Amino acid sequence: MQTKKIAIIPARGGSKRIPRKNIKPFLGKPILVYSIETALKSRLFDEVMVSTDDKDIAEVAKKYGASVPFFRSEANSDDFATTVDVLLEVIERYEEMGEEFECYCCIYPTAPFVSVEQLKTAEEKLMREDLDAVFPVLPYSFPVQRSMKIEEGRVKMLYPEHMNTRSQDLEPIYHDAGQFYFSKTDVLKKEKKIWTDNTGCIVLNELEAQDIDNETDWKLAELKYQLRDAK
Repeated sequence: MQTKKIAIIPARGGSKRIPRKNIKPFLGKPILVYSIETALKSRLFDEVMVSTDDKDIAEVAKKYGASVPFFRSEANSDDFATTVDVLLEVIERYEEMGEEFECYCCIYPTAPFVSVEQLKTAEEKLMREDLDAVFPVLPYSFPVQRSMKIEEGRVKMLYPEHMNTRSQDLEPIYHDAGQFYFSKTDVLKKEKKIWTDNTGCIVLNELEAQDIDNETDWKLAELKYQLRDAK
């Protein structure tokens, strides 16, 4: 029997650093649309939905093919609501409507770099290796073992034992790319978290991701996106 899957795109209206961030034009179309179109093109999901508290976002979502069967609750629309809170609310509301999904993929609305291939790779890895979750990661561009702090105006290494270690001898360290999480619904409901110790990843390169928290990040993301397409 085929596993039922849902793509959940959490896109609330409030955004402090970049006003109307989730529907701000990114190279000609609302940035939210990239996540919707990629999820639909992947043909992995029985449902592609946007969780929002905002009518304008809902209109954009529906215009480009996503479902908005209900609005997000007020409790999960403020600055303190977590992604887990939002996902659990969505899963619960669908179950109340008689719809259950074994797997979900939380795709952030400001993740234009997510590709169909990445989603398919993550889904295949999730199933093949019987994992709880899979998400994309990036290697830090500079060895974190050489990181420093400033104390009373003086520079100090966090890991002084690596003062003279060659870069190529340092273990690669990764961080969450902040794009999507492909996970099993029962794990979310039981553990109340997106990923566990039984979680895998796919490793991206620098042209496949960009954190977007301010206007400079936005411009860098557009440049990177164009560079990636040119390659």
